[in-house]
Amino acid sequence: MNANKKGVVKMFPLNYTHPRKAKDRETMPSHDEENRPVSRVLLQQGDKISISPVRWLWPGWLAKGKLEILAGPPGTGKTTIAMELAAILSRGGTWPDGTKATPGKVVIWSGEDDPADTLKPRLLAAKANMRRIAFVTGALDADGHRSFDPATDSQALQEALQGKPPALLVIDPIVSAVSGDSHKNSETRRSLQPLVDLAARLDCCVVGISHFAKGGAGRSPVDRVSGSLAFGAIARVVMAAIKTPNNSREGYSRVFCRMKSNLGEDGGGFGYELEQVTLPRHKGIEASRIQWKGQIKGEAHELLALGDTAETTDDDACDAEAFLLEELKGGPVPAKELQQAARDAGISWHKLKRTKRRLDVESVLKSVKQGDKEKRFWVWQLKSKGA
Repeated sequence: MNANKKGVVKMFPLNYTHPRKAKDRETMPSHDEENRPVSRVLLQQGDKISISPVRWLWPGWLAKGKLEILAGPPGTGKTTIAMELAAILSRGGTWPDGTKATPGKVVIWSGEDDPADTLKPRLLAAKANMRRIAFVTGALDADGHRSFDPATDSQALQEALQGKPPALLVIDPIVSAVSGDSHKNSETRRSLQPLVDLAARLDCCVVGISHFAKGGAGRSPVDRVSGSLAFGAIARVVMAAIKTPNNSREGYSRVFCRMKSNLGEDGGGFGYELEQVTLPRHKGIEASRIQWKGQIKGEAHELLALGDTAETTDDDACDAEAFLLEELKGGPVPAKELQQAARDAGISWHKLKRTKRRLDVESVLKSVKQGDKEKRFWVWQLKSKGA
């Protein structure tokens, strides 16, 4: 109701809006709970949606249009596994379960490994078709060239890939896509959503690489991923790379398994080993690659328990192995230098020598002439195998 100057009361319907206010309301954007403008909300009637099956690059493991995660402790070869899967896809090879891959393009971003001395050698060791593989090497803005940031550049990446979208996109590490606190559920979900959208719009499988949370032994599979629970929750498939104790009789010391799947069965996996090879036609270049050891059955928690046993049996074996692989990846290192570096890293010399035997690292006696004298010393190096 309203009254004019003469006291006449005017009656208006309950849903009445003054014309001027209605005009203002039409031009004023709505806002969500954080006062961010929302231009439109789109709705689609349920009977207008056509149902479709999940489409796979690798049935049960790599789904088109979805975000997935590959996690594990240090020294398990997570990035090497990702390069192996990328290589299989690029050449249309055979997946570990024997199914045939349809050849597809792959795009890789790594904030930790260099494409020239680490990633491409691993891909070549896995017999990748490099014509179908590309690396994200940076971004351009008004200030010129800069490093690519998955937390802010996912839209630019989507635009760059729009014309020729890849079948597989690898983000290593996935935590780099989180602009805020990766241990906070809401911030992690908000940061990962652009990658979820990118996967859906480009119809590609996005695989993010992550670590296991410390002290995760005995926890449920999805809780093993480092950071917020949102990492494991928002990913449609979560895969793991773990080490197992005393499995030489089985022919493997590591297991690649499926911790969680919202798209099908979880559990099950494959035994594998990491091996160091010398690249043909690339003198002096060595790289790690995966050697698959057959399919393994079992529930996710059962397979992960093997890794827990290995962790309990040898508390810092993963750290020692990761340290040694990192130190030796560039070539032979004098034993005395390794001993000092291990001490600085908090790894005992006894532990490092045990790790040396497990990794097939060899000691070689070197000699260097210094004037009229000859200096002899021991170096450690990774054993080479023909590719």
